[in-house]
Amino acid sequence: MARPLRIQYEGAIYHVMNRGDRRQAIFDGDSDRTLFLETLAAACTRTAWQVHAYCLMSNHFHLAVETPRGNLVAGMKWLLGTYTMRFNRQHRLTGHLFGGRYKAQAIDDTDSHYLRIAADYVHLNPARAGLVKAGSPLEDYAWSSYPAYLAPARRRPAWLRVDRVLGEHGISGETARDRREFSQRMEARRVVAGGDEAAKLREGWRVGGDAFLSRLLGKLGGDLKEHHGGRERWETEEEKARSVMAEGLARAGWDLDRLRTEKKAHPVKIKIARELRAQTTMSLKWITGELGMGSWSYLNHLLRTNAENSK
Repeated sequence: MARPLRIQYEGAIYHVMNRGDRRQAIFDGDSDRTLFLETLAAACTRTAWQVHAYCLMSNHFHLAVETPRGNLVAGMKWLLGTYTMRFNRQHRLTGHLFGGRYKAQAIDDTDSHYLRIAADYVHLNPARAGLVKAGSPLEDYAWSSYPAYLAPARRRPAWLRVDRVLGEHGISGETARDRREFSQRMEARRVVAGGDEAAKLREGWRVGGDAFLSRLLGKLGGDLKEHHGGRERWETEEEKARSVMAEGLARAGWDLDRLRTEKKAHPVKIKIARELRAQTTMSLKWITGELGMGSWSYLNHLLRTNAENSK
């Protein structure tokens, strides 16, 4: 089975989610939720994590967490293992509590817009699940960080950081008026339900623009092993292929307009196609489409002929 991709670096931000084994409850009541938050607080002390948002449901939890030390894996191992041990001891149980590996989507840490998308998604989760009655305020759900956003700073846990999310909402102060403004903005988003932005948090392994994907690929060193998910392999391999193309065009002194207008069998195109085949796993169909070389069978013929002539 493909394993979730784990990319760690100092200052990385993630949307983290994990469910109970066989989707069973990981919280039997409020005492368990309190226990989890106490364990999360201890994890933050150990790891220097900064939590931007959290939400505890019945059989899963969400976190938007920043890792100044680049230690997501070690911190999650301690958090999940310690909470499981404490939960089992409290309920006189044994065995696994969580099902499989946790999901951790990398969030673009250079643009707080993407952090706001993640935090809003986390905070709106109880409304999406129908746990907040129509007409009731979102803060009625006590087991998320949203009520703490509406409270004075002195009543928030030290490990909860609110300034970046509030700033992206256009709120820079800490007054009661500022908190009311944030509440109004979130209630409005609750009606809209997130749209395409929320969809980004339901699938994929990263949330950010093309430049963020390039950065992540650089941190991987271009090496994405086969045991990672197909979507992850495709996105990073395509980015690598576009880099090979860009290098080939720069070497030839071409731009994209010239690439589109030159003949299909131009030697420069053939050379770039050969490099793409040697250095990436992109298909002949993809290469012909990007280089404007006709059909994949024609490109295959060109590459074979070129190889034979070079012997």
